Amino acid sequence: MKDIQKLSDEKIVEAIRKKDKELYIHIIKRYQDKLMRYASYLVGDKHMASDVVQESFIKTYINLNGFDTKKKFSSYIYRIVHNEAINLIHREKKQVSLYEDIDFDSGINIEDGFVKKELAGRAHNCLSKMSVIYREALSLYFLEEKSYEEISDILRIPVGTVGTRINRAKVIMKKICQQIK
Repeated sequence: MKDIQKLSDEKIVEAIRKKDKELYIHIIKRYQDKLMRYASYLVGDKHMASDVVQESFIKTYINLNGFDTKKKFSSYIYRIVHNEAINLIHREKKQVSLYEDIDFDSGINIEDGFVKKELAGRAHNCLSKMSVIYREALSLYFLEEKSYEEISDILRIPVGTVGTRINRAKVIMKKICQQIK
């Protein structure tokens, strides 16, 4: 098949289902880094994230016939990674509190005075200390650049809840980062 890079994910899935199972490698190449980054933010450990992504690729392949090619494949595979990561978190019992004691009315901007690289490292550290329900929404929106609708589809929550979680996550992250200094 020529110009496989120009084909949409959905077209590649159709081709995999119909005749060429070997094309799945192109799906892996397209999504491996993105899914590793997302899983790492959710589980907080690169090795466990690698296991999550590997298991997700296997489950995605096994269940490829169940995918509706009229929908976005990216939402489908992110949902599988999400489920695997949440299952791992529950198995590892690494649930974090929901930060009910945090004051949501701070007006301090933590980004002033930080170099971009230092801020990214610090943000990752703060993100890892958040509850998974906020961490997943924030990482999908800001790091994976998913729309509210895509996040809604991936997390299977209403679009309004996505907005609420992202807004709360920003406040929580600001508080966590201020405390870490």
